[in-house]
Amino acid sequence: MYFALEQEASQPRCGPRTLLIFALLIFAPFCGPFRKALAQEGPPSISAEQRDQLYREISRETESLRSQIGLLKKIAKVVRPSVVHIEINGGSTRRNRFPDETGSGVVFKRGGKFYVLTNRHLVRYADLDEVTIRFSDGKETRPDNMWHDAGTDIAVLAIDSPQSVPARIGNSGSLEIGDYILAFGSPFGLSHSVTFGIISAKGRRDLELATDGVAYQDFLQIDASINPGNSGGPLVNLSGEAVGINTAIASTSGRHEGVGFSIPINMAMKIADQLIEKGKVVRGFLGVSLDSRFSHDAAVRLGLKTPQGARVTGITENSAASRAKVLPGDVILRFNGTWIESDDHLVNEVSMTPVGEPVLMTVFRDGEMIDLTVTVGERDVDNR
Repeated sequence: MYFALEQEASQPRCGPRTLLIFALLIFAPFCGPFRKALAQEGPPSISAEQRDQLYREISRETESLRSQIGLLKKIAKVVRPSVVHIEINGGSTRRNRFPDETGSGVVFKRGGKFYVLTNRHLVRYADLDEVTIRFSDGKETRPDNMWHDAGTDIAVLAIDSPQSVPARIGNSGSLEIGDYILAFGSPFGLSHSVTFGIISAKGRRDLELATDGVAYQDFLQIDASINPGNSGGPLVNLSGEAVGINTAIASTSGRHEGVGFSIPINMAMKIADQLIEKGKVVRGFLGVSLDSRFSHDAAVRLGLKTPQGARVTGITENSAASRAKVLPGDVILRFNGTWIESDDHLVNEVSMTPVGEPVLMTVFRDGEMIDLTVTVGERDVDNR
């Protein structure tokens, strides 16, 4: 199951049971057969010269490790002022009140003004006076305005805080599997925490999130520890740049199990810019029905070596696709310079394309690659 990462506000506790388990982990090796084994082992057979040599090797290797740890400390130091802790106090739905929640966000700047980027599921039911934003220095403010987009689970809060420190925004498109990253946020309400990990996978688009309406997915999968309360916090690369917005975890318990998901910052900022400029998100519309079961066998029958691309099964009348002469049976391989991996990938790419912009699209038809120019329309209904 996939869980969003807002946290019901509560104080962290460490009870007797927790302490007992911790004590057992510490002392178990010195009980019973373990103690006997240690007694039988005897002193290590190593000469003074060998011992000195090992110490010299440890010293050299430790210096290298200290340098790496020093880099992480510098990243944490420069990023921390841009990370905010968010509390929702007394938000309401039409039917009832919901518990207080905590989450995270990151400050950015546009046109001389400051904003906080976070997740919609954290603030979706809250009024402006029910949202408290706390900076790393303990100062607090409330948003002046707020916009959010259900399709991507992105929210933007406008703040009047001239002393804010905006984050540096990176390029999530340059991330590779295996890249090191840091995750900032407020797990379990513990504000301005940081964890470390790698990019485990890219392009996760079929998650059934425990929040409503996240139709446009292109998640980065990470193994850095994120938990309830990390929602909206930034994912940061080793250059200290925000490259994602931490959003959800895959878990059987509702807690971290090594599989987390972050919205790529390129997608998040495109949505944020539209929300600030227009107050809503205008999405591109192509006008095609797609085969969600397009398989390797089907691709081979068509003459393709891999099932890459999105296979068209139908065309909407008077749409961008019909005007560009797209035909049922075409496999859309490339759209606006991006090689298409699946039907969901195409939907994302089209949705993020500015309305009215002509783009080049490559289709596979009757064994040939054909380039078409399509002018993207505006989506007004839930189709492609």
